[in-house]
Amino acid sequence: MKNVRNSRAVHLGEIQIGGGAPITVQSMTNAPSGDFDTTERQIRDLLRAGCDIVRIAVPDMDAAGIFSAMRQRGITAPLVADIHFDYKLALAAVKSGASKIRINPGNIGAEWKVREVADACKNAAIPIRIGVNGGSLDKKLLEKYGSPTPEALLESALSQADVLEKMGFSDIVISMKTSSVSDTVSTYRLAAAQCDYPLHVGVTEAGDDYSGLIKNAIGIGSLLVDGIGDTLRVSLTADSVKEVEAGREILRTLGLDAKGGVEIVSCPTCGRTKVDLISLAAKFKEAARGIDTKGKRVKVAIMGCVVNGPGEAREADFGVAGGDGCAVLFRRGKTVSRIEEADVIDVLLKETYAFLAEDKAAGNTSEI
Repeated sequence: MKNVRNSRAVHLGEIQIGGGAPITVQSMTNAPSGDFDTTERQIRDLLRAGCDIVRIAVPDMDAAGIFSAMRQRGITAPLVADIHFDYKLALAAVKSGASKIRINPGNIGAEWKVREVADACKNAAIPIRIGVNGGSLDKKLLEKYGSPTPEALLESALSQADVLEKMGFSDIVISMKTSSVSDTVSTYRLAAAQCDYPLHVGVTEAGDDYSGLIKNAIGIGSLLVDGIGDTLRVSLTADSVKEVEAGREILRTLGLDAKGGVEIVSCPTCGRTKVDLISLAAKFKEAARGIDTKGKRVKVAIMGCVVNGPGEAREADFGVAGGDGCAVLFRRGKTVSRIEEADVIDVLLKETYAFLAEDKAAGNTSEI
């Protein structure tokens, strides 16, 4: 599956958003302003989880120095400054080394202030993301449309983009998020048909790591299936690492994750299941979490019995089907051996590393 929308390309250092580039996953730190040590730890945790781009709130001038501080500490990943209201904070973040500025030009103030931000970003060769949220829509648009409708959100984003374009700035990414999944999806579909700006997709204020994940999976997944979306954030009221893990899983599920990874196919269990499949699947998922697949996709089947097990394992690179306290190992649809339940995790890990080594030796560079 490919991202098919033809969007313009913008660059954050070595990372490209849009223009056919792989879809990137973003998240945000939440350490208190000025707590650079905690922010650094959070950034490194996010990067280890597979985050491509990290956003940092800049509520005051002291916080604006965090970008240069993180560079001095060896962090090279793209860091985005989240700015509201004060254009001076945006200018300070640019000077400090931010890779991108996220603003809402409508709340920055006078046109000359917006122009100063645009000029600073242009001189630094960094993009601007216009972030429109349903909860902070301009009053005039609310009066015009009656509520934060998809049409209102899109008009807000495109009118603000037009302001920047008239100032000679075109390295623009736009996002138009609401807490409504259906409205968010409708908004991005309208945007995809009316502009070529790279789109940052996600459902905002979605909730915790259960309900929020479901909302984002439906919203983001629906758009990605349509070929809409160049970068994403799964917004959760939870540890930001879970946002990254969820984002990567959404991409992996759709075959869009350029970083590859281990995909687990496991059955829901039934009365025929004679092994502790729930525990086995959870343990293998945790054990495989840190494996660097070097961009390769590994599909592993962990099935509870022989009814569907062999068939699913045939579609996977390898897998197991449970028996009575034991399991049968399959490799590319063929039975390899019978193994004890206690050995399943070790065997699957060995098979994973063997598959990656074999794949590398064969020079397999198939695209995801």
